[in-house]
Amino acid sequence: MRTTTGWRADGPTLRRATLERRDLRPDDIAVRVDYCGVCHTDLHAVRAHTGADGPVLVPGHEFTGVVTEAGRAVTRFRVGDPVAVGNIVDSCGACAMCRAGQENFCHEFPTLTYGGADREDGTTTLGGYSREYVVRERFGYPLPAGLAPAAAAPLLCAGVTVWEPLRALGVGPGTRVAVAGLGGLGHLAVKLAVALGADTTVVSRTPDKAADAHRLGAHDLVVSTDPEQMAAARDRFDVVLDTISAPHDLGRYLRLVAMDGTLSLVGHLGAVTVQATDLLIGRKKLGSAGSGGRPSTAALLDFCAEHGITADIELMPSARVNEALDRLGRNDVRYRFVLDLSDLS
Repeated sequence: MRTTTGWRADGPTLRRATLERRDLRPDDIAVRVDYCGVCHTDLHAVRAHTGADGPVLVPGHEFTGVVTEAGRAVTRFRVGDPVAVGNIVDSCGACAMCRAGQENFCHEFPTLTYGGADREDGTTTLGGYSREYVVRERFGYPLPAGLAPAAAAPLLCAGVTVWEPLRALGVGPGTRVAVAGLGGLGHLAVKLAVALGADTTVVSRTPDKAADAHRLGAHDLVVSTDPEQMAAARDRFDVVLDTISAPHDLGRYLRLVAMDGTLSLVGHLGAVTVQATDLLIGRKKLGSAGSGGRPSTAALLDFCAEHGITADIELMPSARVNEALDRLGRNDVRYRFVLDLSDLS
């Protein structure tokens, strides 16, 4: 085993600790983690952590860094290459979903970057809030030149989470897209939809984010708490991408969907209640998406490099990770915290 330093959950907070990583297998690369995004999933995992008696928890599943070592069978990376890693680090590789390049839907469930079980030795995977990560080369992605590594880190979770449904639903020129919620997911959804050529609107609870919405490229903002604005936007959008993380009424957003359009849920993935008539009137569809497969993730990075898209971030030393999680819980961020792991050296 090899050791590194990272931030381990100790009940509902994180503390600096020495971590163990596996020795490199033939198809592994070792990554010096430079920047890691802070996701709502991390916050939920830390809050739910029961303490020292439970499995070791080291969050972090959207990070960029540099290859520091490569196994003898590695062909895609060399030492010194910039690399990005997302929230999936392995899959069965044999089921229909994996063969289709949708490892995120692996029938045996994908191995997650943290809190998963290694498919060879069964150990718990420890995430990117650390100075080093060891990963199979096929789940590492070359980081294209021109993408700032810190601001690119959230593309590997938040970015691909909204990219997959936008592409699957055929968003492009002439498509009318609404993005509900302007947070870590939503702001990237706006940037991507605009770059794809869609007429893009933000749906927000208040008008406070109108300036930000327009700065990000949105063409309009609809205030979801204003009955007149919501009524005027009825049946207007081909795709409504719902990035809201808290439980909420889907009916009001389904009413924004045009005939034969789709409401895609990518924020709150818990139980939902839907009135059948909200789907029936207009032949509307309700869908969802989560993360992305390897081809989709690689395509996202190339697209973002071509169009100059990265996340709007607040960069902070990793020693302030508990502050970042606390502020994230209060939605006090525009729009993604990213940790600088260099203070763990």
